Amino acid sequence: MAVVAQTPDIAGDRQSGQDVRTQNVVACQAVANIVKSSLGPVGLDKMLVDDIGDVTITNDGATILKMLEVEHPAAKVLVELAELQDREVGDGTTSVVIVAAELLKRANDLVRNKIHPTSIISGYRLAMREACKYVEEKLSVKVEKLGKDSLINCAKTSMSSKLIAGDSDFFANLVVDAVQSVKMTNARGEVKYPIKGINILKAHGKSARDSFLMNGYALNTGRAAQGMPLRVAPAKIACLDFNLQKTKMQLGVQVLVTDPRELEKIRQREADMTKERIEKLLKAGANVVLTTKGIDDMALKYFVEAGAIAVRRVRKEDMRHVAKATGATLVSTFADMEGEETFEPSFLGCADEVVEERISDDAVVMIKGTKTTSAVSLVLRGANDHMLDEMDRALHDALSIVKRTLESNTVVAGGGAVEAALSVYLEYLATTLGSREQLAIAEFAESLLIIPKVLSVNAAKDATELVAKLRAYHHSAQTKADKKHLSSMGLDLSEGKIRNNLDAGVIEPAMSKVKIIQFATEAAITILRIDDMIKLVKEESQNGED
Repeated sequence: MAVVAQTPDIAGDRQSGQDVRTQNVVACQAVANIVKSSLGPVGLDKMLVDDIGDVTITNDGATILKMLEVEHPAAKVLVELAELQDREVGDGTTSVVIVAAELLKRANDLVRNKIHPTSIISGYRLAMREACKYVEEKLSVKVEKLGKDSLINCAKTSMSSKLIAGDSDFFANLVVDAVQSVKMTNARGEVKYPIKGINILKAHGKSARDSFLMNGYALNTGRAAQGMPLRVAPAKIACLDFNLQKTKMQLGVQVLVTDPRELEKIRQREADMTKERIEKLLKAGANVVLTTKGIDDMALKYFVEAGAIAVRRVRKEDMRHVAKATGATLVSTFADMEGEETFEPSFLGCADEVVEERISDDAVVMIKGTKTTSAVSLVLRGANDHMLDEMDRALHDALSIVKRTLESNTVVAGGGAVEAALSVYLEYLATTLGSREQLAIAEFAESLLIIPKVLSVNAAKDATELVAKLRAYHHSAQTKADKKHLSSMGLDLSEGKIRNNLDAGVIEPAMSKVKIIQFATEAAITILRIDDMIKLVKEESQNGED
């Protein structure tokens, strides 16, 4: 009798080889096509409505992709890619996704033509290294040559594709002032610009041009009680992370009382414990108390009597920034090593003054003249929430770009100039190689042209003609010694011409471009490596039966 070995049934499907590649490329193209039309100074916005009906209107690549619920695993790589770019550089999220998708598409065509993915990958890697080197050595310009205007121009370039493009002069100055006011030097003597210290507050009403920069860190909440003073100076700030409410017994603690009078004593003791805590705070010299949790009315009474400002329900994030700026320690419990409750005056932070001010119809508590790092707040005004949110996103990008420009000190011309120059350079480089990587590098060079192409298509201009002209300029810039200055020629999208973008003030930090190339290549390689996809299907468990 023959025994048939039964393989356990694994429910799922497996695709391999070309099918998977094509599928991955199609998925990535689909993602790129969504953000494609939002690239550049004339890009269009997207309206995203989530499952509970909240509307987001934006053209920030990372935000669009975050809101889309992407199912396909390869397309997810692109979403993560945009987030990475957002974290590392802050801007260029749309470009990085478009370049990655284009690299993939071209690589897929090469694989179809019987070129092994490994050759393509090594070609792409080589092209990426060469491209980054070329940007750093030949195309980038030191900021010192261009002065403060270059920072403003970088901010304007970053905002040009956003909602606030019309007021970009006004906002660029705001952004540059904000970034420069949080300048600090760390222990190693490096100059850093922690833009997290710039708090962005959104207030309804007035027009966008009424936005302004406030000196000091603003908390988006008012004082906890009306009887408190409006202003305390100099301020000693305590940052707490627990409730200042009547102390309750922990859950599961049982107290058996035989005498009802004892019960009253327990209640009294509970009330006194909170009082003692607050007295400890005030004795240490605190006259401003911020807590992330609540403060009940009984506790507020003591603060009012002492003439201190207390603020409850402060966001954790704000609390961290305040603690950092004032040199306070965030205290999450009063217990010390011995189990006694103490509060050291060294935990307090210092500031020149703490005031409550009114912006439109909201009260905000401003912490001014902070001790360690200076903090500023950008107060945005605008007609409605969508507008304010989009302004916030645009300013986040611009702030990041100015920070990067200040820290790296090198900028490149924008408007497709870098991509065109690299494309011409890499194409020439490919012809000098006698190895298999040649074709991959040539395709890499072609892929970079997607940026100027999309820019001109979005501007309703003739992409083919403009890109051809642009390449011609860059070719002569790289081959003729007397035409070196042409290397910063880029697109002028409002006129539909080619112009020198360095002179026109369309500039971006060199780091942003280098990161776009690196991240896009890495993502494309990651997806290109895949040649097998196994999807497991969840098994329906049968109610406890085997």
